Amino acid sequence: MSLFKSFIHKLKAFDLVVVVFYIILTLLHLIFPDRIKYTGTWLAINAGVIFFAFLISYLEASFKGKIWRIIHYWYIAPLILLTFKQLYYLVKPIRQIDYDYLFIEIDRWMFGTDPTHFLFQFSHPVLTEILQIVYGSFYLLPIILGLVLLRRDRFIATDFAVFSIIYGFFVSYLGYFSLPGIGPRFTLHDFYSVNEQLPGLFLTNFLRDIVNTGESIPPGTQNAAELVQRDVFPSGHTMITLIVMYLSYRLRSRSKYFFFIVGSLLIFSTVYLWYHYVIDLIAGFIGMIFSMWSGKKIFNWWQRKLGLEEFQYQKH
Repeated sequence: MSLFKSFIHKLKAFDLVVVVFYIILTLLHLIFPDRIKYTGTWLAINAGVIFFAFLISYLEASFKGKIWRIIHYWYIAPLILLTFKQLYYLVKPIRQIDYDYLFIEIDRWMFGTDPTHFLFQFSHPVLTEILQIVYGSFYLLPIILGLVLLRRDRFIATDFAVFSIIYGFFVSYLGYFSLPGIGPRFTLHDFYSVNEQLPGLFLTNFLRDIVNTGESIPPGTQNAAELVQRDVFPSGHTMITLIVMYLSYRLRSRSKYFFFIVGSLLIFSTVYLWYHYVIDLIAGFIGMIFSMWSGKKIFNWWQRKLGLEEFQYQKH
C-alpha cells in the first residue's frame, strides 16, 4: 500500500484527472459491454493510458530531466484526440436518442429563427475561408498557450493551464452523454451540399474533410448523420477556447490579444459554419465557468496533498 501511495503522490494534478476519467471510461465499458464495440481493445488501451500516466510521472519525479518534463506535458495532446475517438464508441450506443429537436426549439425560442439560416444571408467565400481556417486551429490554441508559458519557465502556471484544459475537455466530453446531438449541418441544412451552399476559396473543402474524418465521416461516407460523432452539446470548441482566452488573460500572457481575436472568430465560426446551435455555445460558456471554478479548487487541493505550492493568479 505504501508503494502504491508513493506512486499516487508522484502524479501531477493533470495526471490525476486523466486517471480518474479513464477509470470512468473503463467502468462504462464494463457496465455496457453488449452495446459497445471493441470493448476488449478499449479496456486494454485505457489500462495502458493509466499505466503511462503513472510511469511518466514517476520518471519525471525520479530523474528530473528536461526530456521527461516535455513528454509529461505533451502526452496530453494526443491523449485528447484518443479520448475523443473513444467517445465515438460510447456516446451513441449508451445514449441512443439525439436531442437536436430540443436545441432547435431553444434557439428558435431565443431568436425567433434558426441562427445558422440567419447568418447564411451574410455568407461570403472570403469570410467562409477565414472562419474555416480559424475553426481548424482549435487544437493548436492550447498548444500555443503552453509553449508561451514554458518559454518563460512558468512551470506552476503551465501545470495549472494543462490541468485546466484537460479537465475542461473531460467535462465537455461528459456533457456529450447528457444530451447527444449531431448539429445543424445535418438537421437544418444538407450536409452533402455544404461545399456548394457555403463555399470557401482554396482550403475550405480540404479542412472540412479533415474535420469530418476526425468525426468518423471521411469523404464518401453514406448516411453521415447516422455515423457522425455525437459531440455538439456543449460546444467543446467554445468551452476550451474560452478557457484558453481566460487563462491567457489571467496568466498575463503576452499573446492574450492574439487569443482574444482568434478565439472570438473561432466561437463565431461554430455557428456560421453550421457545426453548432447557439444553445451549444451557451452551454460551453457555462461549462467553462464551472470548469475554471471547480478546477482551481481541485488543482490546489492536490497541490496541498503533495506539499507543493498552490496556484494563485497574479494581481494585475
